[in-house]
Amino acid sequence: MSSARHILTLFKKELLLEIRQQYSFYGILLYIGATIYVLFMTMDEPEAQVWNGLFWVIQLFICINAVAKSFLQESRGRMLYFYSIVSPGNFVLSKLLFNSALMLIMSLLSLAMFMLFLGNPIQRALPFTGLVLLGGWSLSLIFTFLAAIAARAQQNAAIMAVLGFPLIIPQLLLLSQLANATFNPVLPFHGSTIALLIALDAMVIILAVILFPFLWKD
Repeated sequence: MSSARHILTLFKKELLLEIRQQYSFYGILLYIGATIYVLFMTMDEPEAQVWNGLFWVIQLFICINAVAKSFLQESRGRMLYFYSIVSPGNFVLSKLLFNSALMLIMSLLSLAMFMLFLGNPIQRALPFTGLVLLGGWSLSLIFTFLAAIAARAQQNAAIMAVLGFPLIIPQLLLLSQLANATFNPVLPFHGSTIALLIALDAMVIILAVILFPFLWKD
């Protein structure tokens, strides 16, 4: 079986598990709805900069709830079984692919609910939507990579917090900087910043594929 078929099969496995364990999916939806509704009750329609900051903070916590559990929920016996039938590179790529798809869906849902309850101060809707998808993908890659490290370090979640801070802050700064340009048509939209974000995402994928086999052997 080729690597692509292995990755697709593992992706289907993740999807079936998510469908069967619907409490996890609906729990994330509840978090999104409840958080945005509380913001609506307390702030009504905030100004553009506050709206932008709140949106990316919510995105961060959505990603933590949706993605960070991906490796922590795998039992030792199940990991040993996967180790015997697939390569570690294919396994981690399937995790990255599934978590990316999940986070893209959650990002679009949170954007729709933000616009519904907190108004729509966005001046460039299409670029901001693309930025939301890129940001959701970037966050999912980082937290999937961190979850893999934490799971192999005796499931020490503190490692995720320590390693995550220097990785996630540059991403959020770049995303918020790009998002500011979508709220003010006068500000320039820098393509080089988008290229830098994509380069950081590519670096995370490469690091995951290179390092995860060594983590799995332990």
